[in-house]
Amino acid sequence: MHLMGIDMGTTSVKTAVFNEKLEGKLSLTADYTLESKGDVVEFEAEKYWTIVKEEIGKVTREMSVDALAIDTQCETLILTDEEGNPVRRAIVWLDNRATEEAEMIEAHFGRQKVYEITGQPEITATWPACKLLWVKRHEPEVWAKTKRVFLLEDYILFKMTGKFVTEKTLQSSTIYFDIAGNCWWQEMLDFIGVDRTMLPKLLDSGVHVGEYEGIKVVTGAMDQVSGAIGAGVVKPGIVSEMTGTTMVIFMPSEKFPAYDPASIVPCHYNYDGKYCLLSWSPTAGMALKWFKNALCEDFSFRELDEIAEKIAPGSDGVTFLPYLCGSTMPKYNPRARGSFTGLTTEHGRAHFVRSVMESVSCMLKSNLDYLDLDVDEIRAMGGGASSPLWCQMKADMTGKKLVTLKNKETACLGGAILAGVGTGVFSSVEEACTMIDISRAYTPTDTDYTECYERYVAYDKILNV
Repeated sequence: MHLMGIDMGTTSVKTAVFNEKLEGKLSLTADYTLESKGDVVEFEAEKYWTIVKEEIGKVTREMSVDALAIDTQCETLILTDEEGNPVRRAIVWLDNRATEEAEMIEAHFGRQKVYEITGQPEITATWPACKLLWVKRHEPEVWAKTKRVFLLEDYILFKMTGKFVTEKTLQSSTIYFDIAGNCWWQEMLDFIGVDRTMLPKLLDSGVHVGEYEGIKVVTGAMDQVSGAIGAGVVKPGIVSEMTGTTMVIFMPSEKFPAYDPASIVPCHYNYDGKYCLLSWSPTAGMALKWFKNALCEDFSFRELDEIAEKIAPGSDGVTFLPYLCGSTMPKYNPRARGSFTGLTTEHGRAHFVRSVMESVSCMLKSNLDYLDLDVDEIRAMGGGASSPLWCQMKADMTGKKLVTLKNKETACLGGAILAGVGTGVFSSVEEACTMIDISRAYTPTDTDYTECYERYVAYDKILNV
């Protein structure tokens, strides 16, 4: 059996094929460029399908594929006529033009009600409800032609199978999907003027919906959920953290957390009919990359690891606050800025490098502490997972076991697992995830980061206000 996972990112499509033992057999990447001008970010909808079709073709010329599933970002919106022909360009999730419409929705419903129905603690211009209201108000001629409302995964499924269907994880941030009731939120649909007939049929993840060129097509999951499945983060007690440009922490949750006006942590519908929390910070690996490019341009990341490792934990009193792009979680402050503190003439380049790495580890701990969930194991992904020093630092800082994964394309693997579940190769997602290979495990040592973390928190209270 060959199972394909397709991960449709913001500017690239990654495709990977695995066998029934989840061993990787082939992978491809195709890049594309969005059309962006200020708050407006668009893309020709048909081009999404053209790219996917071409990538599938490249794979099937090399090997047979039995089943596939796709993951995409949540909020990219495609409007079509009754036959599924786009009536305008896709409005990409990054698009922020609908700020006035977001304010209208917030004024009408209030944040608390929106959260208690949809799990979204903020009402922003990126949400599809706001985008749809913008089109209705500003492009009435387009709205008059609109008969079907797709998100990106829905559109690709339609092009493959002719079925007008969606899956529930993808709809989590539309703010017109009721994640507790597993249904469309009629009151929001009435407010924005969308008839239910314009929306696809709601399905679970891992459901066989049709065929494309002899390949069984199965519903996938939104990108973060698919990535979590591919990392084996499928039960409480295991969380994932991705240190790439940003830091994203994914946590399965049995419960829908109560509304907290001070929190902006969203709660999403998970593949298993339960919930998941997503915490993110805009600067993580970016901070180390910035320091390397600005002040250590002749060093490789491996060499930065080597010099940082020679410095004692705590960086001899140097503390870095990694707010190069503001602070989001657990404290929202877009005006926050990065800073080094505690400097003396005894400090050098290596202290700065280690303090940057320690700051991201502190940020991980502060987010986990804020979320107050029982965590037994952290699964590390992204570029930060390739640094043994950083991984051990995070394990010691949090006091949790941290593991890295052999397969790096976790979203594609998550799609392949769902494809296998939908076609009977696996009895469940959980069964398939027992085969996910661990690359290395890091257990907490007796290294004490208490003073380092307390110093980070103290400076954060002073400077991040």
